[in-house]
Amino acid sequence: MSEIEDWALIARAQGGDMDAFQVLIVRYQRPVIHFCYRMLRSEQDAEDVAQEVFIRVYRYLKRLTPQAKFSTVLFGIARNLCLNFVRDMNRRGRGMGQPLDAQPALESNVRLPSQEAHLKEIEACIQAAMDSLSDDHRMVLFLRDVEGLDYEEIARVMKCRKGTVKSRLARAREQLRQTLIQNGDDLL
Repeated sequence: MSEIEDWALIARAQGGDMDAFQVLIVRYQRPVIHFCYRMLRSEQDAEDVAQEVFIRVYRYLKRLTPQAKFSTVLFGIARNLCLNFVRDMNRRGRGMGQPLDAQPALESNVRLPSQEAHLKEIEACIQAAMDSLSDDHRMVLFLRDVEGLDYEEIARVMKCRKGTVKSRLARAREQLRQTLIQNGDDLL
């Protein structure tokens, strides 16, 4: 999928072609939900915020211009909505949603029960280590290592300088490594 194609679909949607907008939704729905889940740690909240992301894109469709990659624009909107959601939930005293227990990180149908139990322990250790990171560190890790955005794209999404992205990424990786060594030494 090329960025030129994304912006061509936006141009068609701006002209009233809702099928083009639907293609963008299908293309980016899973990555946006995954991004929101990493920020919010609740499947339902992630789906709600992701839906709001696409509503915002549609609402401001006429204003979109190809000044950056479309994915950068999309993840920037998702970041802002996730941060607003967390802020609002903290104000209401609800806190963060519960992590999904039923969603294994690694899938296979031919593992022994002891292997499954061990993998669940490793997954829980990794999730706890990720949860211990600040929102900015968790976000920069996700955008770089899961979504594969480059430093400049991450800087646009996070509204900071490229050097800040590099230092946050280095700190996040080191903090994650230290936490995994400290808490998961017997598992890993």
